[in-house]
Amino acid sequence: MKAIGYLQALPITHPESLIDLQLPDPEPGPRDLLVRVSAVSVNPVDTKVRRSRTPQPGRPEVLGWDAVGVVEALGPAVEGFAVGDRVYYAGAINRPGSNAELQLVDHRIAARAPRSLSDAEAAALPLTAITAWELLFDRLGVAEGGGDGDNLLVVGAAGGVGSILVQLARQLTRLHIIGTASRPETRAWVEALGAHAVVDHSQPLRAQLVAAGVPEVGYVASLTHTDQHWAALVDVAAPQGRIGLIDDPASPLDVMLLKRKALSLHWEMMFARPVFGTADVAEQGRLLARVATLVDEGRLISTVSEQLSPINAANLRRAHERVESGRMRGKLVLSGF
Repeated sequence: MKAIGYLQALPITHPESLIDLQLPDPEPGPRDLLVRVSAVSVNPVDTKVRRSRTPQPGRPEVLGWDAVGVVEALGPAVEGFAVGDRVYYAGAINRPGSNAELQLVDHRIAARAPRSLSDAEAAALPLTAITAWELLFDRLGVAEGGGDGDNLLVVGAAGGVGSILVQLARQLTRLHIIGTASRPETRAWVEALGAHAVVDHSQPLRAQLVAAGVPEVGYVASLTHTDQHWAALVDVAAPQGRIGLIDDPASPLDVMLLKRKALSLHWEMMFARPVFGTADVAEQGRLLARVATLVDEGRLISTVSEQLSPINAANLRRAHERVESGRMRGKLVLSGF
């Protein structure tokens, strides 16, 4: 099968940072779907792993944690799927990725792709939808249909996770949503996705929130540069509020700042369930099925903003470079081998 991977951790500007490969076709294990991949998207985790994970000698590393494709074979313990099903999923960080013609994925973390979306549009959703869903409902503890009278601040609302988190919060809760964005085009994007207000994270937050009629927020979803905003987030959080984050702060966070207000800190890592084989791992497949239904009902839209074709090393290097720029709006998708 065709695949794209790397043999050594290199800057994305290096021509061998990602290379075209020919690899053996994988064989499904008991719980696996064997999927012929038709579209993938690139997330910040792809670039972080490429920069930090050194492959074993002679064993190329294949990245990719979003995919849409068609099931070609099933493991003997698979339930609920059939050959020919069109599925989408985010996979697991400890298994070979989706930047290949064929991929294995545990059937419990996959779902049938939204019927109303193209492969490219659907490929933008799995990892960010799982992350946003788990952060909002499982980590921050917001109840579906709940949040009336409370505020949610989403820092980095125009990015991949923010773009779906704003939609989920608007469609499935009664929270008042304030997103952050620093450019006219990203502000317009966040407003279009359903935020009630948008503030600029490059400027002091408190004054902007007060001007928007929001003196404090009960929930904070910090999706990027948490270390840069940490003191400001603690400042605007309501007493007994909750702060959730997904990024990797470049400097340590002073958690003692949380004590005075009895704030709680929640870290979301969407790979925790599949990597550790938790008892509730199938929740990821179920929530992706819910997301597909919401999309097909017209309540959620794809967050794809850029597309490249075909899926090859040259285009994946371009995609990684774009994601590493930190100026993405929504998601970048690649389709077709």
